[in-house]
Amino acid sequence: MNHEEVLALFDRQLRRDAHADGRGTRVERDGDVVRQVGADHDWNGVLWSDLDQSTADAAIRAQMRYFATLGREFEWKAYAHDRPGDLGRRLKSAGFTPEPQEAVMVAPVRDLPTDTALPEGVHLRPVTDTAGVDLVAAVHEQAFGVSSARLRQRLLTQLAQSSETISMVVAMAGDLPVCAARMELNPGTDFAGLWGGGTVTAWRGRGIYRALVAHRARTAADLGYRYLQVDATDESRPILQRLGFTVLSTTTPYIYDPHREA
Repeated sequence: MNHEEVLALFDRQLRRDAHADGRGTRVERDGDVVRQVGADHDWNGVLWSDLDQSTADAAIRAQMRYFATLGREFEWKAYAHDRPGDLGRRLKSAGFTPEPQEAVMVAPVRDLPTDTALPEGVHLRPVTDTAGVDLVAAVHEQAFGVSSARLRQRLLTQLAQSSETISMVVAMAGDLPVCAARMELNPGTDFAGLWGGGTVTAWRGRGIYRALVAHRARTAADLGYRYLQVDATDESRPILQRLGFTVLSTTTPYIYDPHREA
């Protein structure tokens, strides 16, 4: 895999020329900034920018004003290779709050294992309805220790309006959901994205997360995608590297809440 070529493809297909991730959202270009806008429970934020030392601060202020007018909290998803090199510092100075940095990892689908070996008594349940989304939300809260209310609403909307852009699965130990993950599909691109992979504490270290990666890799292969992409935490990065993923860049979400400034 050619690092520079794949990074350029990633930037072009998933950022600069991105499509909205649901029928209730839209992608807009504002000068040298590409953003997604939707309802409050949707992902609102900046996907891509092409700025320099002379244009960055004005562009940041323009996005702050725009989303404040809508009353939306939003995320500026900054990457280590974005320009200018001090974009993160400028966002912090403007009032954005950085969240933990993640590694942008990619693997060719053809090179990934697809064997979904699971512990005895654990099986996979595809998520296609409200009951399944509730299981995903329950795992999310237990695995990550945060509210899943907005995620649940977003997933329900996506299933109802554009189910062709998402694939979700829950690992069940009997009637107990122990791990959940989803794959965001990007029709017309070479990339499918792995998101939300989390295992409840008592079931970690048993290969379930790995099995769900393999399950999604097989699905992506069947759908004709060339690459799987994931924003990996420090916990998942070693597992993904062992499976064949490599680091393209790093990304840091910068969050701006206009209500906090009011």
